[in-house]
Amino acid sequence: MGLRERVNDALKQAMKDKDTTRLGTLRLINAAIKDQDIARRGTDNDTGCSDGDILAILGKMTKQRQESVRAYEEGGRLDLAQEEQREIEVIEEFLPRQLDEEEVAKAIDSAIDKTGASSIRDMGKVMGHLKENYTGQMDFGAVGPRVKDRLCA
Repeated sequence: MGLRERVNDALKQAMKDKDTTRLGTLRLINAAIKDQDIARRGTDNDTGCSDGDILAILGKMTKQRQESVRAYEEGGRLDLAQEEQREIEVIEEFLPRQLDEEEVAKAIDSAIDKTGASSIRDMGKVMGHLKENYTGQMDFGAVGPRVKDRLCA
């Protein structure tokens, strides 16, 4: 079952359970997916969102909410921070397990080997390979500097 179907099934279940927080978050996910589908209309890639695209959307939504949690906590609005945290938990149900530091290091080494990268000029190839194979499993903002360090060493 694809991610889109999993989200829709969870949405239906949240409606039955009358879980308003979960329902609202799932509706936001659905709206983001549909926005991406609409943006693709009329382009060469008019097939709609793939699971990889949906993982990218979910990752972006998680990151936005994590930033909101930090901002709310700094502003003393713990109630709003908790609400954002609950949304993060719902979104993360659909994301694959995050890789730990050791697994990320192995993935970087593997990507460098498979792409034949030898200098910083090849960083785009390595990052492309990682995004293709590990979308939703690692924070690419944190991985980029690690790849750069490996290629410069």
